[in-house]
Amino acid sequence: MEGLPVNSPKEVKEIFRDFMKRRAGLIKALTTDFRKVYQQCDPEKEHLCLYGLPNETWAVSVPAEQVPVEVPEPTLGINFVRDTMPEKDWLSLVALHSDSWLIAVAFYFGAVLRINKTDRKQLFQMINDLPTINEALLSYANQPNDHSGTHNSSSEIKSSRKTRQSENHTSKPMKMTMPPKEDERGVEEYKDEHEHDLTLCGACREVYIAGEFWICCDTCEEWFHGACVRITPAKAKHIEQYKCPGCSRKRTRN
Repeated sequence: MEGLPVNSPKEVKEIFRDFMKRRAGLIKALTTDFRKVYQQCDPEKEHLCLYGLPNETWAVSVPAEQVPVEVPEPTLGINFVRDTMPEKDWLSLVALHSDSWLIAVAFYFGAVLRINKTDRKQLFQMINDLPTINEALLSYANQPNDHSGTHNSSSEIKSSRKTRQSENHTSKPMKMTMPPKEDERGVEEYKDEHEHDLTLCGACREVYIAGEFWICCDTCEEWFHGACVRITPAKAKHIEQYKCPGCSRKRTRN
């Protein structure tokens, strides 16, 4: 499979970065690029796999020819069952297999590095702190609005409010079960750069999907679906300091 790295990651934080990038590519494939993936998974073609690549893109391709393969291969032949089940069930099936493949690749690299018990636990904890691809897919599918390009302005408002908010407030660190070691600061910085992958709505606790309209509370710094707090993109443009319902109630009680 072209595009797979020739050299394996050299340390745990590189394994996690590789996991995050492949994960981002697969989420894109099964949400915003779903139609392209569906069309490429033609049952008339030979066995195909869905790959998440380490540059945050995806590819539908036949498996590698070399034996043994450089890294574990994704589930083979996902295209053969495409037309034998409802579209959403097929999509969920691919997501589940993609989640399994990502963990297999990460722990394969860990085995190559011969990481110890503590590093394995930490790698699993960092992975487990993220929503699965299937969870991200379900969140995306349950949104009341369609997922077309009409939501670009919404994502721009989310980004611009994040920029203004970060200028006035100190960013909160990512919550982890065990504190990062000194040499793992790069992992935390990478997670901060990809915060949209980790963000959960403060109201419904669903994961953020690119293109949705979200708004950030300037008091507690939590993000919310606009629909969950009854704020539209047009209304958000006229709000200088947004306070979520929870923070508003606290102020009333005080």
